[in-house]
Amino acid sequence: MNKLAQPVVTLDGPAGSGKSTTAKEVARRLGFRHLDSGALYRALTLALLEEGTPPAQWVDLTDEDMDGLPIRVSSREADFVIEVAGRVVQAELRSPSVTEHVALLASLPAARRCLLYLQQVAGEKGGLVADGRDMGSVVFPEADVKVYLVADLHERARRRLEESGISPSNVDVERESKVIAERDRQDSERELSPLREPSNAHRIDTTSLNFNEQVEEVVALVEALYVD
Repeated sequence: MNKLAQPVVTLDGPAGSGKSTTAKEVARRLGFRHLDSGALYRALTLALLEEGTPPAQWVDLTDEDMDGLPIRVSSREADFVIEVAGRVVQAELRSPSVTEHVALLASLPAARRCLLYLQQVAGEKGGLVADGRDMGSVVFPEADVKVYLVADLHERARRRLEESGISPSNVDVERESKVIAERDRQDSERELSPLREPSNAHRIDTTSLNFNEQVEEVVALVEALYVD
């Protein structure tokens, strides 16, 4: 790969398509930084909860309110470090309370505008692999390589359950499939930054691919454009 080239690579897709884990490994193999947009939304949610603002009042928050929250994103080696109120946060981002309220936060225009700015600043120097639901369509519309990951609904449900440490039964998979299908509907129908396949994106169906195979497909796309 041409070491002078510092492309921005985006991985978008619905829940359970494998974008987050794939993006992280793609970034590692390419020597790029990995930007997990979902972690940023969770950090903003955590900051609001810790500040004590009732979720019922979040819809009334202004851009200034969101921008004033104590969130900091800094680049450190091959990754980004997220701080809330001066401390690095990791496990707290997956707490039940954050998980319960992050969808509400993500639906708020002021929150999305706040994080849009943070994400675009993170990508200014390139050398970035970003994953989410609107990375290639809204956040980085001029990205050098855009990937859209898809997978069968039941396969996505199975993966989500296994990520939670569950050995899923058929009943578990059916139940989780309904949850994911509803999330897909909400993401696709929301007014602000809906889930869309970005223009000029490379669609990869990961249903029958193992993890290494899907990572290699994305890496190959980047290397095909940035080789000596």
